[in-house]
Amino acid sequence: MNKLIPFMILLCPLAIAFSPAIAQNTHSDILTIEECRALAGKNYPEIKQYDLISRSRQYTISNAGKSYLPQVTLFGQATWQNEVPSFPSALGNMLAQSGMSMSGMDKTQYKVALEVNQNIWDGGKSSADKKLAQTESIEQQNSADSDLYGVEGRVDDLYFGILLLDKRISQTNLTVQLLKSNLDKMRSMLKNGVATQSDADAVEAQLLTVNQQVNQLKSARDSYAVMLEIFIGKEIKGKRLVLPEVTDNEDSTGINLLISLAPQRPEQKIFEAKSNSLAAKEELVKSSTRPKFGLFAQGFYGYPGFDYFQSMVNKNPGWNAIAGVKMVWNFGAYYTRKNDLNKIRTAQQQVNVQNDVFLFNTKLQATQENGEITRLKKALSDDDKIVSLRTSVRKAAESKLKNGIIDTNDLLGKITDESDAVTARSAREIELVKAVYQLKHLVNR
Repeated sequence: MNKLIPFMILLCPLAIAFSPAIAQNTHSDILTIEECRALAGKNYPEIKQYDLISRSRQYTISNAGKSYLPQVTLFGQATWQNEVPSFPSALGNMLAQSGMSMSGMDKTQYKVALEVNQNIWDGGKSSADKKLAQTESIEQQNSADSDLYGVEGRVDDLYFGILLLDKRISQTNLTVQLLKSNLDKMRSMLKNGVATQSDADAVEAQLLTVNQQVNQLKSARDSYAVMLEIFIGKEIKGKRLVLPEVTDNEDSTGINLLISLAPQRPEQKIFEAKSNSLAAKEELVKSSTRPKFGLFAQGFYGYPGFDYFQSMVNKNPGWNAIAGVKMVWNFGAYYTRKNDLNKIRTAQQQVNVQNDVFLFNTKLQATQENGEITRLKKALSDDDKIVSLRTSVRKAAESKLKNGIIDTNDLLGKITDESDAVTARSAREIELVKAVYQLKHLVNR
């Protein structure tokens, strides 16, 4: 029986599946696996990521949309230059002879300007920026979904582990009662002189050993309960955990659901989001090679103005304005365009390969789980008969011991055999439910 302790404690991992909405539990003393999953999802710190991701997406999209708002720039400058426009020498001499002195434009120049630029078409850059922000946000959300998906798996590990330990504790307590009953009979037989002290000692030693096992199982159960409480953020003391019910046809639909065209697992949605992000990046590269059109207007106060002749005659500053349409076409972007697009398309092929590998491995796991479910069902169908036979043999052994046909060690062996059979039956029942949940987890059903 000692060999069963590590098996019962270490039986992991257990699988999960995202479950439907939780029905209202009318029994306050019952805690279901669906409730544990929901509580863990609300309590796990990463749940805060969703709000942060949403806010970041809104900021990025808002910034991209503002690229079509008028861009206003205020600037000023003061310069000195060694050469400026001037009157031809002949004209200057003629003016000097007539008594007019015109030295030409001053080499010191200054102005304060206000410039307004209005984007008409940016080659599709702002649209690609918005799409990229949305797809990257979806990818981050799916990554958070995947992390929470794993958290639910850990919660299920603890939940099924507690159920398994509860079964072991219950069965071991029955064995304790059975040994106590036989110890009382043995002591009575000892008083009547039909048994020896060693016979009673053997039963009592086995009783102490089984009591030790109960204490070990309870300690392990307490550890599992504390860890589950940390995950769900709620005490489970006084709560009864129940084994989920599964239908007979849930296991047979696994592989058919897996090959559904619509992505089901968070990992598949991550692959889809990565593909969309790469498509947005491809559009961003293409937009960099397109011409950009816009309107502009500039007004400034300073010297010289647009009327250079007047500025050459008069050194006074003045108001000036200009407006028009402009086009910018960066041909340098064509130098790297081909390589940038090839890099993106190579990355897309890598994502496709990763998705294919994931589907292949998941389908293989689903096939293995189907086989495991079939094996457990066949074994479980024989367990009830085995338990019945072991119980019958144990009762017969008790009668034979009373009549002096067998010794105490034989009876203890029969008690152990019965306990092992019941324990194996209980464990296999939980293993079957776990295997069904593992298959549902693989296809996120």
